[in-house]
Amino acid sequence: MLLCLQRQGLERVVLCPGSRSAPLALAAGGLADQGVLWLTTAIDERSAAFYALGMAAASGHAAAVITTSGTAVANLLPAAVEADRSGLPLLLLTADRPQRLKNCGANQTVNQEDFLAPVCRLFSTGPLEGLHRLSPTQLDSLASEAWLQTLVQPGPVHLNLPFEEPLHPSREDQQRAWSGWDCVVPQQRQLRRPSASAADPPTDRLEWSRPGVVVAGPWRGLEADRPAYQQALRAVAESTGWPVLADQLAAIPADLPNLIRHWELLLPQFLPAAEAGLQVLRLGPLPASRRLESWLRSFGSGQLLITEGDPRCLDPLGLSRQCSSGLAAWWNAVSANARFAPFNCRELLSAWSEADAKVQGVLDQHLPAAGGVTEPALMKALPELLPQGLPLMLAASSPVRDWQTFAAADLGSRRCFSFRGASGIDGTLSLAIGLARVQGPTVLICGDLALQHDSNGWLLASESSPPLLVLLIDNAGGGIFAQLPIASIASSSFDQLFAMPQRLDPLALAAAHAVPARQLSRLEDLPSALEWGLAQQRTALLRMCTDRTADAGLRRQLRELAVAALQQSRGGTTEA
Repeated sequence: MLLCLQRQGLERVVLCPGSRSAPLALAAGGLADQGVLWLTTAIDERSAAFYALGMAAASGHAAAVITTSGTAVANLLPAAVEADRSGLPLLLLTADRPQRLKNCGANQTVNQEDFLAPVCRLFSTGPLEGLHRLSPTQLDSLASEAWLQTLVQPGPVHLNLPFEEPLHPSREDQQRAWSGWDCVVPQQRQLRRPSASAADPPTDRLEWSRPGVVVAGPWRGLEADRPAYQQALRAVAESTGWPVLADQLAAIPADLPNLIRHWELLLPQFLPAAEAGLQVLRLGPLPASRRLESWLRSFGSGQLLITEGDPRCLDPLGLSRQCSSGLAAWWNAVSANARFAPFNCRELLSAWSEADAKVQGVLDQHLPAAGGVTEPALMKALPELLPQGLPLMLAASSPVRDWQTFAAADLGSRRCFSFRGASGIDGTLSLAIGLARVQGPTVLICGDLALQHDSNGWLLASESSPPLLVLLIDNAGGGIFAQLPIASIASSSFDQLFAMPQRLDPLALAAAHAVPARQLSRLEDLPSALEWGLAQQRTALLRMCTDRTADAGLRRQLRELAVAALQQSRGGTTEA
């Protein structure tokens, strides 16, 4: 099976321990010895699956996870859920008992074929009597179908493979098998979505002579289609003159015009309400902003949503017409005969740009890169200190929101990742290590609970140690809860019920896994600390302790200061 998948284009495999999966393990080891497959091992199936998902996000192609039977398969579910909601390819190969051992109390035998089915693009199985019943042609067909599915409609694919004993061939049998094998270096398939004519027809009910706004959400398309998407987005902005509100995960081009960076702080008072009659073009899922959702809801129905091939509804507001042919295909279809009037949007764009610059001035004044570490000041300082173009992963909690709000000046200058399909903190460290394994030096920004939740990811860092710098914001618990409208309760009760601080020394935990670590307490030390961390050329940890309560107040204060500055620039009035 693995040989068939390797011939299809599989390059990376994560192997978890087990006996029933021995035939797959031996095949993976043999292919790795031949230099045609990159193999790593992981003892925690949950961490392994997220690690594979991180590699898939960076490469654009599925990595495979191999597990034995039983509860090992259940541990794949969190990563499979994220792969499903994020539209990322993930190949799950699970060994199983043959049918004769099912439903009779046999050891380590469960209904694992049902565990992942609700979230998988494809579930397939070998013969229930055992995979040995398949001919080479049938094996190749099974592998081809699975690999093709990961390319055409990215998401999790589950191959459940029953194996009959004997499971452990002799050394002589293995040598005979490999001696007759010819090394095949596959040509990677670069498949694309069906064309607009083969999918749903392009929808164009926008009036190009009227002002509008583009809202670019997180990018969820095929990696091969990203350049065309960026070219089309640039063309939309240039042709229409419409302002662009982009999520930091939108994979926008660095030179995108009309970009309004601080829209999160401009909402809701300082961007036009529905009465302005703006048209709304939305790209992909919504950014993680309640203010933006409320603002878009005020415009009512008639919004146009373009997705990158995902036919599922991606509009929780229920206000859009959805076209899933992708931005590039849609733009090519509607722009040829369109008559644009970008000058009709100049006044609007100019006013928004001036307000955007005013907000940047407020942040420059009140968030100096000096003194004790606060989360807003840290986010503002990092873009200027990190090397140009260095990829960044943001944990799916406070970091991804704070980067959008306080590091907006960095928008478009580097590739940002955050696994917000299901918006959980599962697998944060393992995902980041997977990213760094494929794309090289990477920075992860995460909180203490997210890092502790995936502490088994440190085992992957110990084993392979890719160049990942972990910037740990340790605010003694779930800092995001201090920003939510939770009724005021006693501090001790808040910690117990929501923040849940843990008595764990992250520096000691890193040291136990042979991961170098440092701590800093002042922003003046950040440049030298980053230089140290990146110079390690392996996984390293940099810890910064913050006060979640004080930082929640600082975020509110900065928003109030921005509002006051914008009101003053408008003569003390705001738009409704």
